[in-house]
Amino acid sequence: MTISVSHAVKTYGDFHALDDVSIDIPEGSLTALLGPSGSGKSTLLRTIAGLEQPDSGSVIIDDRDVTGLSPQDRGIGFVFQHYAAFKHMTVRDNVAFGLTVRKRPKSEIDKRVDELLEIVGLAGYQTRYPGQLSGGQRQRMALARALAPNPGVLLLDEPFGALDAKVREDLRTWLRHMHEEFTVTTVLVTHDQEEALDVADRIAVLSEGRIEQIGEPAELYDRPETPFVQAFLGHVTELDGRTVRPHDIRLGRTRDLAVPGNEVPATAVREAVVERVAHLGFEVRVELKDATTGAPFTAQITRGDANALGLGDSTVGETVYARATELE
Repeated sequence: MTISVSHAVKTYGDFHALDDVSIDIPEGSLTALLGPSGSGKSTLLRTIAGLEQPDSGSVIIDDRDVTGLSPQDRGIGFVFQHYAAFKHMTVRDNVAFGLTVRKRPKSEIDKRVDELLEIVGLAGYQTRYPGQLSGGQRQRMALARALAPNPGVLLLDEPFGALDAKVREDLRTWLRHMHEEFTVTTVLVTHDQEEALDVADRIAVLSEGRIEQIGEPAELYDRPETPFVQAFLGHVTELDGRTVRPHDIRLGRTRDLAVPGNEVPATAVREAVVERVAHLGFEVRVELKDATTGAPFTAQITRGDANALGLGDSTVGETVYARATELE
């Protein structure tokens, strides 16, 4: 199903949660609504779901105006950050709930539930209760329950936000595979830039109730249209009067800094003093100070490059040369 939101406005007193928002979400896509707290992303999702009514504007799902319809009449599945499981029901009964209330035949329910539990990796947990599952398992159960009635649209409101980093990473991988399996039109709300870049086909970046930019992850990261999008989709620093990403800064021990591959200079070569070297596993963050202006900036390089340049804790105070590059 396609989703089209046109000129949606939602206010709470003087606060504009949605300020003339329009977005088209293609059928079968996984679109992330990304932004900081208060940007309007959850309000937009709840408006699509029918949990919020816009003050003005419309919501069209699969060429049908659903603006005034209840959530039950929109053909959607919804998963919240805090899974609303029925604690007195087994995993199997929780997943079957949507089909049971629709009075589907028992054979159909059994087949569908078995299929979903296999897909989400809970085939051996049918008789357990939610309290006997881990957080990640409960969210997979919630996703299976949302998918059971075959919704045309799946809405996910920060579904992994309450989980620890390793579980979130595992569930992101699982969500990508699940989406490929079902190809249901999916909208994911997140404030986690890495999650959006990792999972989504398309990203809509929101700020102060407006959409700043919509596009594929690589497009938004490489060609941000506003300073907000550039800053929100990854760390930025300033070198030679230009805002650049730390990953795009090349360091050298001499001014004659090579520019590898198909990269071209984005800034002039700047002499800099090493202020701090932080080892972050595969990567190394080098905090520097422009030797001429005193302006601080940061470069993010690989551990191999840091070793080749001889950069470590003992090199604080030494001089290096920096230049930002960009792809042609």
